[in-house]
Amino acid sequence: MTIIAMWSGPRNLSTAMMRSFGSRDDCSVMDEPFFAPYLKISGKPHPGREETLERHECDPQKVSEMCMAKGGPRYSFQKHMPHHMLDGFPMEWAHEAKHFFLIRDPARVIASYVKGRDSFDIEDLGFAPQRRLWETLGRPPVIDSLDILLWPRTMLSQLCHAIGVPFDNAMLSWEKGSRPEDGAWAPYWYGSVENSTGFTAPPDTRPVVPPKYQDMLKACEADYAIMEARKLTLKLA
Repeated sequence: MTIIAMWSGPRNLSTAMMRSFGSRDDCSVMDEPFFAPYLKISGKPHPGREETLERHECDPQKVSEMCMAKGGPRYSFQKHMPHHMLDGFPMEWAHEAKHFFLIRDPARVIASYVKGRDSFDIEDLGFAPQRRLWETLGRPPVIDSLDILLWPRTMLSQLCHAIGVPFDNAMLSWEKGSRPEDGAWAPYWYGSVENSTGFTAPPDTRPVVPPKYQDMLKACEADYAIMEARKLTLKLA
């Protein structure tokens, strides 16, 4: 089994990517396995906190062992968020993984995030932790969610090539609805993807971020720009 570790912040198209890889016959998926340990140890309030702590493993070492578990399909696609990896959380499971980072324009992230949670801090958006981990892991491939929405077949094909995984047309569509592997927080965040059957065109305009979040936006843009400069770019055949 080969681990495919996707590192994303919230509201980045990450659940749609989980659906995409989960549509492959050779791939199982894991939904933010370190979220419950993160919530338990950090004490962070979060939509679905109690359900998450009740339903999911909260010991980071046991989660690491789950991530490395053998058996099953050829690939294990694991959706991770860098800010969930608190100091001391095990990373042995990631040593042989194929890593890539999913990024999104901070204005689009913030505009989406505030719909589910109006009180949060900059670490909850994950841009600085994402950039730090990207550098720690040796700057693996980066792909922008906007590019996936604009050119899904081409960009997913390029991503698969970049991480050494064969592209599969099944990644372009999926059935509506929830999945058994969805986290306990799904009812708070997954409404749009549960009603989707594939990647759809993005809105034409960049959202306007409310004034109260402008300082946060500027700080996030600095980290985003570093990774955006190294992202996979459209290459037409």
